[in-house]
Amino acid sequence: MILLQPLGMPPEVQLNRLGWDWMLGKDTLPYLTGEVVRVRESEAEAYAKAAGQLYEMLVSAGQHVLDHNLFDQLGIPANLVRMIRITWEDDRNLHLYGRFDLAGGLDGQPIKLIEFNADTATCIPETAVVQWAQLLANGLSEKSQFNTLYEALTANFRRLREANPDLAPTLLISSMPDSREDDTNVTVLGEAAKEAGFDVAYRYVDEVDFSPDEGIFTEEEDGSFYRYHYWFKLVPWEYIAHDEPQLADTLTEITVRRKAIILNPAYTLLFQSKAILKVLWDLYPYHPLLLETIDEPFAHKKSVEKVLFGREGANVRILDPTGEVLNEEAGDYGDYPKIYQEYTPLLRDARDHHYQAGVFFAWEACGLGYRRGGPIIGNTSQFVGHIVE
Repeated sequence: MILLQPLGMPPEVQLNRLGWDWMLGKDTLPYLTGEVVRVRESEAEAYAKAAGQLYEMLVSAGQHVLDHNLFDQLGIPANLVRMIRITWEDDRNLHLYGRFDLAGGLDGQPIKLIEFNADTATCIPETAVVQWAQLLANGLSEKSQFNTLYEALTANFRRLREANPDLAPTLLISSMPDSREDDTNVTVLGEAAKEAGFDVAYRYVDEVDFSPDEGIFTEEEDGSFYRYHYWFKLVPWEYIAHDEPQLADTLTEITVRRKAIILNPAYTLLFQSKAILKVLWDLYPYHPLLLETIDEPFAHKKSVEKVLFGREGANVRILDPTGEVLNEEAGDYGDYPKIYQEYTPLLRDARDHHYQAGVFFAWEACGLGYRRGGPIIGNTSQFVGHIVE
């Protein structure tokens, strides 16, 4: 049974004191809670160790995909394969960050990989800032938390600069319009980049211009154009490939010609595809951190049906051993191919809420937070911070 510790002072009090009220987006506060999950130090260390192991395994799985040309198996659009190969082979294309979603880890339950959000993971402000402010607002030590996400992001931005001395540290950050949650996530990324020495600007993706010859730039108010050597996009690669194929081709040329570094790199789509879970199982069968994953329904085992590029629990179904649907979430991704993952129970509290751990990885494991909801953790789940005891 998961244990919670109530906290009296809400985190926004501390954030206002620190002048960080800008990151309290209207979509953020309703999903925060006035309590934190109690985590033992040994459990926090186990989460960090698991994330490190899993990332190494994913790198091996990605290399296996490239070596055996398994892009179709992962549902990778053909117009991204060239850029995936180029960015994979060039270490200057650093993976900025991702988030592991994990079951278990507390109360003696084994840690199991649910999936890895490698391309456009969110929950950055909640993990990096809000739960930290929650401790400070209640007079608790910030050291009582597995949370160096902000510092790790800043360090990775510095690594990017060092790895690309031929490029100016000009960073453009883009998200989709009309998503306040995304706006808050990219603003935290921008603050970390500024600390690392980048000049940072924000524009929605439809306000950005792309040229295979000139790179990535924006038109300024005076009619001039400003070029950026780095572009972070909180826009999934598969969206670009399917909905904007010409842009996918242009971004490939920009990458080939070293006009800009694009974050996260195209190769993160290998990790983002749920089919990588099957590749992992094929390479590391019965590994204690993995759940059996196959590309057809299990015959006699409770399982979870997932689409290859679904997000926030959309189009996920929990099936009983006969294939009957026990729980399901609607969504817009039903046309994607599916994989089937062995079911594992999520952590629960005394009120029968379900908890899924999120462990961020930016060069190393660097932050823990929990999402709380029903049997399928979807986009209406709450964020719950933690305290290490």
